[in-house]
Amino acid sequence: MKSFMQTKETVERSWYVIDAEGKTLGRVATKAANILHGKHKPTYTPYVDCGDNVIIINASKVKLTGKKLTDKKYYNHSGYPGGLRERTAEVMINEYPEEMLERAIKGMLPHNRLGRAMGKKLYVYAGSEHKHEAQKPIAIEID
Repeated sequence: MKSFMQTKETVERSWYVIDAEGKTLGRVATKAANILHGKHKPTYTPYVDCGDNVIIINASKVKLTGKKLTDKKYYNHSGYPGGLRERTAEVMINEYPEEMLERAIKGMLPHNRLGRAMGKKLYVYAGSEHKHEAQKPIAIEID
């Protein structure tokens, strides 16, 4: 019996929606990263982008445990001397909740062109409304 190896032409993509309200940041991120990667499918092939599309709603209501709100830092650098900017998780969740969740998820994907292709299938919204109702996304519950 031959092993089935998926190609990009044989990939069938689904749409999933995850409600992040009251859920821990890391739990949401790992679930979304596994779906984007395609590891939840029996036809998973490591070198093919076989993952599905993921919509995350209520990103501004995600939960952080411990003292992460004040202690966790997010860094950006402009490339110029003295161009380091740092923000706490509290600032990120209040002003940039979509970026905070995207950084957590994209950090769990491969850091190459395959990972960038997977990251394009991620849609994060701060509120409960999204514009992908026509795709009929399947709701996923996180423990």
